[in-house]
Amino acid sequence: MNRVDHIGIAVSSIEHVLPFYEQTLGVKLLKMEEVASQGVKVAFIDGGNIKLELLEPLHKESPVAKFIEKRGEGIHHVAFGVKDIKDRLAELKEKGVKMLNESPKQGAGGAMVAFMHPKSSHGVLYELCDKSNTKEDLA
Repeated sequence: MNRVDHIGIAVSSIEHVLPFYEQTLGVKLLKMEEVASQGVKVAFIDGGNIKLELLEPLHKESPVAKFIEKRGEGIHHVAFGVKDIKDRLAELKEKGVKMLNESPKQGAGGAMVAFMHPKSSHGVLYELCDKSNTKEDLA
């Protein structure tokens, strides 16, 4: 794992919570997009040394919708920046880590992503986020 890339926060409505982040906390919206493969609309917020990813479900079957229904709004996942995501997946599987995604999927901003099962990571949902083929730098 190279670094923490972002922290995902599940919200019912980006439009409703965005003023808190921009006006109350004084942080800047970087971009917004829909990620159909994950069933979410995302907004990336510049948190200074880390990005926050607000996740709004696009439909009731979205994993984020189910998360909100079960746990309410709040921290959803922590994403680690990685290179060679397929190699990292193979390495984690060899070490007995159960994955929610057996192979990488398209994520926000063109990144390739995969999630660890929280039962393998002590109750925390971790995302592997490979931006090697995007304009964003892993620095």
